[in-house]
Amino acid sequence: MKYSCNTWAFSSYPNWLPAYPLEQVIERLASMGYDAIELGCTAPHAWPEFLDTQQRSTIRKLAKKNHINFSTLLPVTGPGPGNNPASGNEKERRWITRHLLDICDFAHELECKKILYVAGFFIHGDSKDEAWNYSLECLQTVARYAQGKGISMIIEPTSADSNLVESIDDALLMKRQSGLSNVEVMFDTFHAFYRSEQPVEHIYRLGTELSHLHISDYDRMGPGAGGFDFSGVMQALKDTGFDGYITLEAGFTERRLQPFDIARRSIEYLKNIEKNLK
Repeated sequence: MKYSCNTWAFSSYPNWLPAYPLEQVIERLASMGYDAIELGCTAPHAWPEFLDTQQRSTIRKLAKKNHINFSTLLPVTGPGPGNNPASGNEKERRWITRHLLDICDFAHELECKKILYVAGFFIHGDSKDEAWNYSLECLQTVARYAQGKGISMIIEPTSADSNLVESIDDALLMKRQSGLSNVEVMFDTFHAFYRSEQPVEHIYRLGTELSHLHISDYDRMGPGAGGFDFSGVMQALKDTGFDGYITLEAGFTERRLQPFDIARRSIEYLKNIEKNLK
């Protein structure tokens, strides 16, 4: 199995945390045995508009030097000022579409083949159907551009954070409606827990359609630290032949947390389970 680690816990999003230089993040995660990094596209590490061609090249060379890949890029779409692809404001939608196109170029420069897509939200009084269509249109525009660069767009249901694509059914529907072969789906165990659903059932149901996985325990703790037994999840991934990255997205909810310790303990826990799978 392949393991990746998201960089939120080492940066400034979604909460301000004691941030670390990206060079140190890459070096330390590689030393722990991670195969890849999921790069969060925010400051101070990877806000695309702040990175010129030379800086992007430096990031790619740093990863190669440490024998680690970029599994995925994770844009911030939905929350925040001006980042909502489902917005009723046409100017906002145009901005986020341009931003995602820039991230496609960024991914290509990093030799990263997958970008996550969070579909956004609608506000009270607006039409959910209209918001859905806005988000779908954004996804289609970006995915067509990404397709020419050999990049896939991965829809993530985010029930704890938004109100548009909340379930794997929603994600599968948007994938089908896109009509594009490079639009795929994933899920996050944290959002499954939020809906009181079982991650194992999601894995078996999606089967080979599962392209990517975010993993964390209850309350965004590292796997094994919050009380959930991930043995069934790991067995289901093996049974279904999952060949994507198991990506840790944890440890960013409170300033007092120790993100490198969480990253180390998490991969040790998961690899120990992997050794004992049937």
